[in-house]
Amino acid sequence: MRLISINVLKAGMIVGRTIWNEAGHPLLQKGVVVTDRMLSRLKQLHIKYVYIEDAISYGIEIEETIKPTVRNKVVNKITKSFHSVKEVKSGQASFVLEQQSKEIGTIVEDLLNSILDSEAVLTVLTDAYLYDEYLYQHSFQVTLYSLAIAKEMGYSYEDLRLIGIGAMLHDVGKLLIPTEILLKPERLTNEEYEVMKQHTRYGFDLLRNLHSVSLLAAHCAFQHHERIDGSGYPRGLVDFEIHPFAKIIGVADVFDAVTSNRVYREKLLPSQGITIIQAGSGTIFSPRVVEALCKSVIHYANGTIILLSDGRRGIVSKQNIKHPDRPYIRIFEEDDEILDATYEINLVDSPNLLIDKVELEYVMSVE
Repeated sequence: MRLISINVLKAGMIVGRTIWNEAGHPLLQKGVVVTDRMLSRLKQLHIKYVYIEDAISYGIEIEETIKPTVRNKVVNKITKSFHSVKEVKSGQASFVLEQQSKEIGTIVEDLLNSILDSEAVLTVLTDAYLYDEYLYQHSFQVTLYSLAIAKEMGYSYEDLRLIGIGAMLHDVGKLLIPTEILLKPERLTNEEYEVMKQHTRYGFDLLRNLHSVSLLAAHCAFQHHERIDGSGYPRGLVDFEIHPFAKIIGVADVFDAVTSNRVYREKLLPSQGITIIQAGSGTIFSPRVVEALCKSVIHYANGTIILLSDGRRGIVSKQNIKHPDRPYIRIFEEDDEILDATYEINLVDSPNLLIDKVELEYVMSVE
């Protein structure tokens, strides 16, 4: 299967991977032939990329660390837990959260065991999620990225569990932010942003008195927007003042934010998100955490068309576990000519060969 932009999807193409909505229901099943009506609906839902089946990508498969059905089930559990907190008065929120903490702990342990059982780099392929469901999807994905980073950094099982719970609850303070600000479909004004920033303090206050949740989780909520150069909030802490767990969750939080759909901004590809994180290494982000992110998540998803520095075009066919930035490439075009027969190269074996750009709007001359 091949990943393409919605801008070049056409009626008659075959869906290569089931497209899910934010409720965990399939919008389009794998194998369905796209119609004009389907295409219009996908655009209305702000879907940016779609996997299709075609001859050039035959046999290329996508293996997610967490299967879509499992992901949807977990996100539904997170949604129910968070909704139960949001529906009560703020003074009762900690009490309700205490009741939900066991369920949250179980979710984290299940995700942690899935990551520990997998030797592959973390692959999370998000579809279109409506902005009012973003908090729940975001909490799930930040947990996955945080666990993958911490695993790469060599943390113990107990530390991984604590990091996972801190990541799952890092944005819980947003449940106390006024709905008109939290769900605003445009960028916030400066005044609204100041209100939004209070979610770190709200989260800390919600979590710090819970008997069933480590105080570390409260500090993760409090510190995940702090930056090592002191430019973060709410207290402007510097490197040694920020808890190591919060540094991990802070990187995971930004990486997911830039690679997820928002109404006011198109999501970036994993490779683009990693570039943004790398740009902040040593200034706002811990270099050790950034390095771990780069080693633990995919840079170029299978099925992605890329242009190489020598002018050849190919499609990512599989991953290198130890070198996620250097995947296997199925070459299908040389000198702007489609080849009669494709062949595969391993970028690890060609250190001087670079990926110039990702081309999801590339239209093959044979189409």
